[in-house]
Amino acid sequence: MNTIGNIFRFTDFGESHGAAVGGVIDGCPSGISIDMAAVRHDLDRRAGRTCLFSVSERAKAEPDEVEFLSGITDGVTLGTPIAFIIRNRDARPEDYEALRDTFRRGHADMTYQLKYGIRDYRGGGRASARETAARVVAGAIAKQILLEKGISIVAKLVQIGADVLAEDITVETEYIQSLQQLQEQGDSIGGIVSCTIHGLPVGIGEPVFDKLQARLAYAAMSINACKGFEYGSGFGGVDKTGSQLNPFSGGALGGISDGTDFCFRCVFKPTPSIAKEVKGRHDVCIALRTPVIVEAMAAITLTDLYFEYMARK
Repeated sequence: MNTIGNIFRFTDFGESHGAAVGGVIDGCPSGISIDMAAVRHDLDRRAGRTCLFSVSERAKAEPDEVEFLSGITDGVTLGTPIAFIIRNRDARPEDYEALRDTFRRGHADMTYQLKYGIRDYRGGGRASARETAARVVAGAIAKQILLEKGISIVAKLVQIGADVLAEDITVETEYIQSLQQLQEQGDSIGGIVSCTIHGLPVGIGEPVFDKLQARLAYAAMSINACKGFEYGSGFGGVDKTGSQLNPFSGGALGGISDGTDFCFRCVFKPTPSIAKEVKGRHDVCIALRTPVIVEAMAAITLTDLYFEYMARK
């Protein structure tokens, strides 16, 4: 499906090297003042323009100018569907001409072809990370709705390959050097992103199949290259005893928020399209650009869950 949410619903569309990517947000309340600078900042984070290390050339070259077509007037939401597009200004489909009849390893080329009988071979089409730009716009709006409720979301990169980052990646020069070496070799590497949700009231999440962690995992695992989700003690708690872990809920009990911070982590695989095999403009570590996407998907999900929570009350 290309739509997520029950009350606060987001649908996105577009291909990597098509005319544009974009989305429609339905269920956004009226009267919300949208900080367009915050939307712009999140798009810059996704593109890697705020990262010290040079990421995808395509991402940095795209201006990512959002055109709101409906639902917002003078920076304030109308309560009607918010439609927007982000035009692809720096698409280079010719870079992928050789892939017209070739399947890339580790990519969705083969499964799209077998499922639909046709595929957009230009940069991966719908399976490209370019699609996440629309998610970031919707997430930026959702985060502003949540902030009015006292809920904030912060995600950060905490690990590159086997190296745990002690501080922000921008000051870890030794990791930047290793990434540069990988880039020169035409290879890639994965990473882990940690996300913390502050200010959730007690009662967010529904038993049994719509647990808070289940809905967040569903959203996070829809992100390109995300290969794993854990919350609370996660896999790290497997060697602990019950007496050691019982005091720590991870932010939810029975799938319902308990009023403490909810923390989860996402694992991102190395970019499968590498310069050793495919011509193009690829990320040496896609995880560098994913924290804001993780925030976006968490915000879209939590806004929907919050409205469900208020409806039930």
